Amino acid sequence: RGELCVRSLLVTGANGGTGLGLVRQVLGMPNPPEWVFAACRDPKGERAQELQNLASRHPNLVIIPLEVTDPASIKAAAARVGEQLGGSGLNLLISNAGMLIYNTLNNETLENELVLSRVPPMSSPLLSSPLLSSPLLSSPLLPLLKKAAQGSPGSALSCSKAAIINMSSYGGSTEEVYGQAVSYPCSKAALNVLTKCQSLGYREHGVLCAALRPGWVQTDMGGLRVTKGKRPPAMVDESVRGMLKVLSSLSEKATRTFPDWEGKVVP
Repeated sequence: RGELCVRSLLVTGANGGTGLGLVRQVLGMPNPPEWVFAACRDPKGERAQELQNLASRHPNLVIIPLEVTDPASIKAAAARVGEQLGGSGLNLLISNAGMLIYNTLNNETLENELVLSRVPPMSSPLLSSPLLSSPLLSSPLLPLLKKAAQGSPGSALSCSKAAIINMSSYGGSTEEVYGQAVSYPCSKAALNVLTKCQSLGYREHGVLCAALRPGWVQTDMGGLRVTKGKRPPAMVDESVRGMLKVLSSLSEKATRTFPDWEGKVVP
């Protein structure tokens, strides 16, 4: 009841924070996916140690090297996923990888924005990795998502059928702006618009696309934003449990809203 049921899913940014939390809780489900693909930049590095420990205990967990701003790395990762799935498709892509550099209007520089974006200078400095990586990542994986959708009964869109979930933020809402910070909220607002464009373009293929807010979570990234001495209110496990519950019931209606981990609509 209320459990996400998918045969396969891919989580990016899976070596820590909510990404690692998602992988851990999905593997612990009573009926876990047949394949869980956990992608991160350096699978053999120290920061991926906990992910490696999980893989040693769960044969259905496959760790994949992925640099989300490198098209060649993305193509290689997509090929690896496709090879592992055989003739089956990929049900769920959770685009979670990202980074936060908190700069105000007073100290924001082109160099800082390019560090955040990790893209060539000719590209827009407002492109942070989530915004850039979402279309780069979804395009090579779209054939696998379409295959999953075609193999699922019924016409209703859902995460069990085929879906792309982009992790966004309250910072992408004009209702909640992070002080005078520039790149991060601008990139999240753009990501929300991009997600809407994806939903319009991919629904004919049976692929649901939605943005999801994990909340202000106690992670390396979330802990950077301290407001008046307050710590992030949500723990990783709490946020992940909520998100999985929301994902289990997402429908096409979600493409017209921006839900958070508690199922509430972000303005």
